[in-house]
Parts: sequence; C-alpha cells; structure tokens
Amino acid sequence: MTRHPGTRRPLRASAGRTAEAGRYRWVVLAAATFTQAASGFFVQGIGAMGVHLRDDLDLSAAQLGLLLSAAQLAPLAGLLVAGELLDRYDERWVVGAGACVVAVSLAVGSLAPGYAALLLVLLVVGAGYSTVQPGGSKSVASWFDTSRRGLAMGIRQAGLPLGGVLAAAVLPALAASAGWRATLVAGAVVASLGAITFMTFCRRPPLPLTSEAEPRGAGVEAGGRLRLLREPAMVRILVSGTSLVAVHSGIGALTVLHLHETASLAPATAALVFVAVQAAGAAGRICLAAWSDRSRSNASGRHHRSGRYTSVLACLVAVIVGLAALATPAGHSPVAASLLFVWLGFFGIGWYGPWVAHLAESAPPGRTGFALGSAMAVNQIAIILTPPALGLLKDISDGFAPSWGLLAVLSATALALTIRTPGPRP
Repeated sequence: MTRHPGTRRPLRASAGRTAEAGRYRWVVLAAATFTQAASGFFVQGIGAMGVHLRDDLDLSAAQLGLLLSAAQLAPLAGLLVAGELLDRYDERWVVGAGACVVAVSLAVGSLAPGYAALLLVLLVVGAGYSTVQPGGSKSVASWFDTSRRGLAMGIRQAGLPLGGVLAAAVLPALAASAGWRATLVAGAVVASLGAITFMTFCRRPPLPLTSEAEPRGAGVEAGGRLRLLREPAMVRILVSGTSLVAVHSGIGALTVLHLHETASLAPATAALVFVAVQAAGAAGRICLAAWSDRSRSNASGRHHRSGRYTSVLACLVAVIVGLAALATPAGHSPVAASLLFVWLGFFGIGWYGPWVAHLAESAPPGRTGFALGSAMAVNQIAIILTPPALGLLKDISDGFAPSWGLLAVLSATALALTIRTPGPRP
C-alpha cells in the first residue's frame, strides 16, 4: 500500500489548532474578568464612598442603601432577557453592547443635578450590566471543561471584587478631591475599556475544544423552563444564592459605616479596610472555586456536581459564624471588627465562584444562558431589597447588630433548607 505524503497533515493541523485554542481560552478568561471588573467598577465603589455621598447629598443610611439597590433593579427583568439573548446570539456583542450602555449612562450621569437623578442613572447602569454577568460566565464556561471550570469561573467572578478593590482605593479619594460627579466620569471611562476589551478578544470556542458543546437555538417551551426552575437542584441553587447574595450586599452597604460609627475608625481607614475585604472576596472566589474542582473530581458517579456544592455549604457556615460575631462586643473593636469583615469578605463574597460553576453545570444542554439569567434574576430580589432594608433597620435601631443578626438568620435558614436537598440528575 502506498502512503501519500500529505496523509497526516490534516491531523497535525487539527492538533495545532486545538493547542492554539487551548492557549487562547486564557485570553478569553482575562478579557471576561477585566470586563466584569470594569463594568461593575462604579457601583462597587458606592459603599466605599458612603461617608462622602451621605455628607455631600445629605442622605440617610436607607437612602444610601437605595443607591446600591437602584443599579440592581433593572437586572431583575434584564437578566431574564439577557439569558434568552445569550442562548440565541454571540456573547461578544450581547456583553459588549451592555457594557457600552453602562459607560454612556455613567458619562451622562456626571451631569445629574442631585440624588433623584443619580437614582435614575443607576437604573440605566443596571440595565446595561444585566448582560455582563451571565454573558461572561457563559463565555468562560464554554471554553473550559469540568476539570478546570471551577477555577476559571472563580478567576472570572473575582473580577467583581477586584473592581471593588480598585474602586474602594480610588473613588473615595477622587470624591474627596474633585466631587462625586468626577467618580461617574471615571466609571464611564473604565466601563468603556471593558466593552472594547470584550468585543475585541472574546469569541466562540472551536467545537473540538469542549466536551459539552451546547446547541444554539430558540430554546424550549415555557413549560420546560418552569420545570427547570422547579428541579430540586435548581431550588437549592436559588435558596443558597439569594441568602449569600444578601450577605454580600450587606457587606457592601454597611462595612464602612459600621467601622466608622461603631469601631471608631476614620473614613479613610475604614475605606482601606473595605479594600482588604474586597481583596479577600477576590481571593475567596478563586480559592473556593479551585476547591470545588477538587471536591467535584473526588466525588463519584452522579455526585460529581453535588461535590462542587460542598464549597457553597462551607460558605454558609462561615458567614453565619462571622455575622454572629459582629453582633457581639467584638464588633466594637477596630481590630476584631476589621478581621471579621475580611473573614466575611472571603466567604461572603467568595462563594460566588463555586456557586456559578455549579449552576452552569446543572443547566440542561442549550439552556445555560437561561439558567444563569434566571438564577441571577432571582438573586436580584435579595440584592435590591437588602441594602435599603438593612439601612432602614439601622436607622430605626440606631445600631448594626440587628442587621447582622438578620443576615445570620437568613443564612442559617438557607443552610437548613439546602444541606439535604438532592443534587442534579445525572
């Protein structure tokens, strides 16, 4: 038999393309992480600017919490729309368009005459941001297989607290020197850089790269969607997500105020602690997600995905301990309170990495966008209600212990409801 010289070339070329694509997935991950950080930069810095905004605009704690909620109101419906768009169209353009909306609205918002106009601007910011969270997660999930998906998701989800780190370090100083309007201009510039980066570097993976490729299409009927949301695995995802995202929102809204009013730290020092809290959250998202990869690989058979959920349960336990401690006299000590907030940052922000990886793997083929958008939309309910509710509770009680106690009770309830819930079906 005669072997033609070019017989093996297609195989070699295919292997070369696969290796190149394997390297390019890290470029996609870096771009998605940066876009996440850039799009959430300004909103993540509102908590750090709490003292400045309260003084400049003469706000109560409840009004300050409402600012945080305003940016989260539009995603309540926007995430559902974004999920459908992501199952139909390329993530590059869906996410890029949303990040552009964030940038333009913040630039226009720098001209806002006061508090009410600022609330309206943040509503539009939230609408644009609706595509960034599920879109970046879906893009990263499509490029990484299950052996490294948790770590990749953790790195990508670390973009939000990393943006918070930069915002907490930059925006309070900018607000003090140039006024709060200048912080919106800075947020617009950063968000526009995120939009350009994602549209330039993110693209769909070649099919040979992933073992769990998903068909793109119009999706399933409404009844199928409702059945998905009623699955026991999805129920525990929703319950744990809403309780932990409430903790995350509480940390963002009240950390600086607690440290300033209860632990007697200067506003600048409290803002620096908040930087450390956000950094701990970024580290937690990566470390806990990597742990979930190991837990998943060590689990057997149909328990693979349930093994990843072990990390989420550990976060629930950790935040209950930290919140309960904050409500004790330890919350009045500058050192003890700071350490407790860093602890809460690691677990109360870091939970999102393994949670979103577990969510992506629990979705049926072709419905990852819908599952991500739906679960994140349910989370928005807690994100919207938590900051103003905790602020109002603080105003009424003239203290922070009731707020931390309420979050601890919610987390304990979620732990009790989800610890014995069955995992996803094989």
